[in-house]
Amino acid sequence: MAGRAGRTGNASPYSVPEIDRTKASIARVYDYILGGKDHFEIDRRATDAMYAVDPKAGQLAKDNRNLLRRAVPYLVRDVGIRQIIDIGSGLPTVGNVHEIAHRIDRNIRVVYVDNDPVVIVHGRALLSRENTSTVIAADARVAESIFDDPAVAELIDFDEPLAVIAASVLHHLTDDDVYPAVEAIRERLSPGSHMLISHFLDDDEDRAKALEKAFLEGGLGTGRFRTWEDMHRMFEGLEMLEPGLVYCNDWHADKLTPIDSAVHTLLAAGLARKPG
Repeated sequence: MAGRAGRTGNASPYSVPEIDRTKASIARVYDYILGGKDHFEIDRRATDAMYAVDPKAGQLAKDNRNLLRRAVPYLVRDVGIRQIIDIGSGLPTVGNVHEIAHRIDRNIRVVYVDNDPVVIVHGRALLSRENTSTVIAADARVAESIFDDPAVAELIDFDEPLAVIAASVLHHLTDDDVYPAVEAIRERLSPGSHMLISHFLDDDEDRAKALEKAFLEGGLGTGRFRTWEDMHRMFEGLEMLEPGLVYCNDWHADKLTPIDSAVHTLLAAGLARKPG
């Protein structure tokens, strides 16, 4: 397999688990919601549990994808970021981070991180001819599995500012795991680096609680809706950028951002900078 991804893609110290068709996958559920074809019956059943609570809940994935469309150009054009690590990247779809970034600057370096074997296989195929982007198998809960991966070292200069994107991934970690994980990621960031987070939001409405139950008990087993306070904790020690931590579709909304999203109050997002 040609290209940087082909040379180093199999060198990750984090082992890729085998595909388990008896358990729903976060990445495959998102793929199903977004109209992809890389999913199994177990993933569709897990999604049905969510739709039983709110038939429009799939808009959460679409609003998150819309956030990336706005956030990546902001990071590249407005902030000046030239290297990005996308944690929990999911299956390739239209509008991947490197595609958006490369429309602006072909030299932007992007590392995709996931622990789903289907994601790794598809990602390596997609990036086989790329020399500025790669995909690695790693665990968001273990910062060293990301930052110490040799494939990451080929593309990312940790003495320079970078952006870490954690879009709709941290809500799939338990309370015991998520705060230590985010703290470890923050510690590995160089001064001037940025972190973008989007996350299911519990803004004190019954629908959030019902959807969380559907995620946890409906086959997927993960998907926590956290409060504004919980999310602010993830940015401790960082400087929030305008407009702060807000509803996802209020973050640098443009003319293509849905103004009538059915899940407007169920997803939050924020971007912060490491001082120094």
